[in-house]
Amino acid sequence: MAIESTGVGPATAGGPSLARFQKSYEKRRPYRDAIQYPPLTPGVTDTIDVHCHAHENQQDGLALAKHASTCGMGGLLYKTLPAREQPTTTLAGIKEGLHRWADAEQVEPIQVWAGFTTDRWNGGPTRAAVEPQLKAGVRAVWMPTASHANSVYLTGGWRRWWDDTAPPGDLAEPMPLEEAIKLTGMYVLKDGKLDPEVAEIVRLCQEHDAALFFGHLTPPEQDALAEEVDRQGFKKAVIDHPFSLYVNLSPERMQQFTRLGIYLNFTYDELSPLMGVDPNAMAQAIRAVGPEHCTLSSDAGEPLFPNSVEAMRLITAYMRAFGCTDAEIRQMAVDNPRYLVGAS
Repeated sequence: MAIESTGVGPATAGGPSLARFQKSYEKRRPYRDAIQYPPLTPGVTDTIDVHCHAHENQQDGLALAKHASTCGMGGLLYKTLPAREQPTTTLAGIKEGLHRWADAEQVEPIQVWAGFTTDRWNGGPTRAAVEPQLKAGVRAVWMPTASHANSVYLTGGWRRWWDDTAPPGDLAEPMPLEEAIKLTGMYVLKDGKLDPEVAEIVRLCQEHDAALFFGHLTPPEQDALAEEVDRQGFKKAVIDHPFSLYVNLSPERMQQFTRLGIYLNFTYDELSPLMGVDPNAMAQAIRAVGPEHCTLSSDAGEPLFPNSVEAMRLITAYMRAFGCTDAEIRQMAVDNPRYLVGAS
C-alpha cells in the first residue's frame, strides 16, 4: 500500500510530522563527526557554555568543570549554583578544586564564571539585589526565570516561591497571568512602562561589562527591555531559548531583536525530547538572523538531560548537520560566548 508523502501531521499522537521525519534522515545519514570514546567527549574544543545549571539536585559544578577541562572546552558560565544568593562564593570553591585537580592531572583547566538570577528568592530585579553581585564578580545577570509570572502562568510552580508559609512540595498548577503577577510580583512593567529598577540593572551591567539575559519575560516586557537596551547602547543583551514557550519568538521578532544587537541563545533544552524543537527550524532561524547574532548553549543540568559537555556536543553537531559551517559553529559556540563573558 502506497503512503502519500503529504509532509503534514504526525503518524501517531506525539510523533514527528512526516516532513520532520524525512528531514532527519536526510541529515543524519551523511553526517560524520569525531568518533566518540566515552567518557571523553570529542567535538567541544574551545566551546563556552553560557547557560548551564549546577544548583541543588542538578549536575555537580566541580565534576562538570573537570569533565569539560578533560574534553578541551573553553569555559562554563553557571547560571545557577548552590547557595544561589552568593554564587561567587560557591564559584571560588569550584575554582580552587578545579585547579588543584588540574595540576595533579596535568590538564589545562577551563575558565568558569558565575551568573545571578533576579528571581524572587534572590531579591528580584532590583539594584539592591544586583549591584553587590556584580561587584563580587558575576559575569551575567538573568531577569526573573522560574519565579516570573509568565513561568507560573504557563507551567505553574512551587508555592513556596511566593508563599513562605506553603508546605514543601506544594505545587501550584498553571494559572491566569493576572493572578500569577499578583501572587509572584515578578513582572517588570509598572503602569505599562519598564520598571526604573530594571533600567538601572541595564546600566549596571554596562558599567561592569556583564551580560544581561532576558529571562522569561512576556512579549510586552521583552519589547520594553529591548528599547532600554537600545537606548543605553548596551551590547551584551541576550534572549535565551527563543523557541521555548516561555519566550516564543516568531522569526520576525527574532530579527527585530537582533537588529538591535541583541543575541539569541539557542539551547539543547529546546532540542531535547522534553521540548522537541525541530533542529531544522533552529538552523533556519540562525540562517535568517545570522550566526553573528547567535550563541549555542546547553541549558542542561537536570537529570533528564545529558551533562552540559555532551549537550554542547549535541547542539553543535545538530547545527552542523543541518547546514551551519565549522566557522559559523565556532562563532556561535566560541567567539560570541567569549565576548559575552569577557573571557581572556
